Amino acid sequence: MSDFSLADLERIVAQRARSGDPESWTAKLFAGGMERAAKKFGEEAVETVIAALGADAKALVSESADLLYHWLVVLAIAGVPLSDVLSELESRTGRTGLQEKASRSRKE
Repeated sequence: MSDFSLADLERIVAQRARSGDPESWTAKLFAGGMERAAKKFGEEAVETVIAALGADAKALVSESADLLYHWLVVLAIAGVPLSDVLSELESRTGRTGLQEKASRSRKE
């Protein structure tokens, strides 16, 4: 098993975003702003769903990696650190999924 983590990828995304390298996909996404990055994230989400429904494990792994990468780009552009998302997930572990969902619907 690899020691590579989402936190490692978050750091790489931040470094490449600042690089200004015209050959960097990450730098290009940042230059395109939230609209471009969010659209790409959405495309990757659809491709991940298609891979899951196709029961193609190799494609699901590949598309999941693309999805996580683009998700971290969107978070970075929005100025939301991965740690905030992880803290939110951690706060939900003391409740069942149904309890957590019910608490969100009351807020809306």
